[in-house]
Amino acid sequence: MAALPVPEHEPVSSGRHDSRDTENAFTQVSAAAPAGWRVELIEGEIHVTPPANGEHEEYVSEVSGQVRDHHKRYGRYTGIGLNVPGASQTGHVIPDLVVAPKGTFDNKEEWHDPSAVLMVVEVTSDSTAGNDRVKKVRGYARAGIPVYLLIDREAGQVTVCAAPEGDDYATKAQYKMGLTVPLPEPLGFDLDTAEF
Repeated sequence: MAALPVPEHEPVSSGRHDSRDTENAFTQVSAAAPAGWRVELIEGEIHVTPPANGEHEEYVSEVSGQVRDHHKRYGRYTGIGLNVPGASQTGHVIPDLVVAPKGTFDNKEEWHDPSAVLMVVEVTSDSTAGNDRVKKVRGYARAGIPVYLLIDREAGQVTVCAAPEGDDYATKAQYKMGLTVPLPEPLGFDLDTAEF
């Protein structure tokens, strides 16, 4: 995932940036992006990601199916935009999978308040791994999302982040890919990663 330079904007010499300029640039880039591409605003930088490959989507599908099997009342959403706090006033992210009570996103908004979200899932790619491992941890923790599940294909491991506190999660447990991974409440079930 490459950070795009903000079009027609010069860096501000004071070290501060005008969040309105960033938001305007983000809106322009989002409108110009090809269908299926993700445009996110992460800690003041615009990131554009091409559509995911099949392996990536198989991982997302497997997690979604296991959530469905254990929690019929939870919705499993892909392509949902969330507003998360970041270095800029607002960040706009599109997690690979969002788990929330059914009906949480039953509106016409493009970017949603994350307060009802129970878990976000990110599956790394070579181009997104840096954001998924660092910047999104901070954003999801700041947003108070109870569980962040990071499936790191490049490292061959799964990380479960829980108990958000400020800019980080109080607990982070790492598991080798292929093992059973216990998910804390509000999920409270063992995720079988043998299919990954």
